[in-house]
Amino acid sequence: MLARPHRHLPRADVTPPSEQPPPVELSIRSHREADDGTLVIEVTGEVDLDTAPHLAAAIIECLDREASRGPCILDLTAVTFLDSAGLTVLLQATRHAGRRHASLPVVVDANRPVIRPIEVTGLDDVLALYHTVDEALQAPRP
Repeated sequence: MLARPHRHLPRADVTPPSEQPPPVELSIRSHREADDGTLVIEVTGEVDLDTAPHLAAAIIECLDREASRGPCILDLTAVTFLDSAGLTVLLQATRHAGRRHASLPVVVDANRPVIRPIEVTGLDDVLALYHTVDEALQAPRP
């Protein structure tokens, strides 16, 4: 019987849970702009399967209150990641706004993690996209 040579495999570098970075969170902050009561929803962080429902809830709440408080603008300029769950939220929110005879301006810059998935999926033809909040504030409303 031949003896097999003993191989040393590299050990995986496993970080203990106490030293792992905290999970990425989504920050959603709303503030009023302009005299017409426009509500700007500022989103910071990653929009993914875990965080997308929180974004959806914030947008729907804003759109449902739009008639009495003023229009909504969604600012995604500080978003660092946008996956298919986030894209679905954007599409559903735009459809929800349309059913309410409203619009949902979406502010994006040249931030590739946001604009690239929007362009690849063709949502740039569906969403009302603007480069700045000021540009979105100046846009005509339905």
